[in-house]
Amino acid sequence: MARLHSKKHGKSGRKRPKAKIAPKWIDYSEKEVKEIILQLIKKGTSATAIGLILRDQYAVPSVKALIGKTINQYLEEEGVLPEYPDDLLNLIRKAVVVRNHLKSNKTDVHNKVKLLHIESKIQRLAKYYRKTSRIPKDWKYNADNAALLIK
Repeated sequence: MARLHSKKHGKSGRKRPKAKIAPKWIDYSEKEVKEIILQLIKKGTSATAIGLILRDQYAVPSVKALIGKTINQYLEEEGVLPEYPDDLLNLIRKAVVVRNHLKSNKTDVHNKVKLLHIESKIQRLAKYYRKTSRIPKDWKYNADNAALLIK
């Protein structure tokens, strides 16, 4: 997969399980996995972290194959989907950290450019989420309010 703001191609990336049905060796039923997901979301775990926990600790290779929906679809069905998507919040968190770094290191030219890259990714992702109605239609990224959003 090509990288967005570099001239490198990059080869790393995850490989999804090929089977679209749940393997027979999974020890957990559909109901148990749904309970685990709800317990983890109540603790404040993000949807992407829930997927990693289920894969690494509970040996569930694909939640979608087991319960028939993605984690976000299930959370939306239960009414506990977070207000903002994880990937958007992670990019905003990264932008806030870089912006704070630049306040104390004003001559750091490389990170000034990287901040522009991060903010362009935020704009691109926000455009997609506005189009799919995942965030409000009038939501705009504001660097001043970004620190308040991630707290």
